Amino acid sequence: MELLLWRHAEAEPGEPDLGRQLTAKGEKQARRTAQWLHAHLPDSARIYASPALRAQQTAQALAELSRRKVKTVDALAPEATPEAVLQAVDWPDARATIVVVGHQPTLGQVASLLLAGKALPWSVKKSGVWWLQARRRDGVLNVVLRAVINPDLL
Repeated sequence: MELLLWRHAEAEPGEPDLGRQLTAKGEKQARRTAQWLHAHLPDSARIYASPALRAQQTAQALAELSRRKVKTVDALAPEATPEAVLQAVDWPDARATIVVVGHQPTLGQVASLLLAGKALPWSVKKSGVWWLQARRRDGVLNVVLRAVINPDLL
């Protein structure tokens, strides 16, 4: 299974938290990252997003390019636990590549849990992507970091 952790792009401050929308800069970040993802994802990839508006808008940038639908998953909302995220996407058993559009600190904790075995406060830049792959070798699950994408470099 391949798992992409995509942090939502830059959003406006304010309340309610779930209603915060992307800034103009955030919209550009989401489009640039979506273009890169669209060029590299398999056609079978699925997009799962937090119910927060900023995550929905970020995910929609990819959905519009790829004609994929976005599945809203409550377990990806702000303050989600890394374990809840992994359970929601059926890690590591899902057959399709999964793109998770979510939040900090959860996404950094998911990455560290999978790569270091412990939920640590790793940072994922706004509209940044961590691409992970699970492989079983001799019955042992190995997690490989395939890419870390910084939107400022796209």
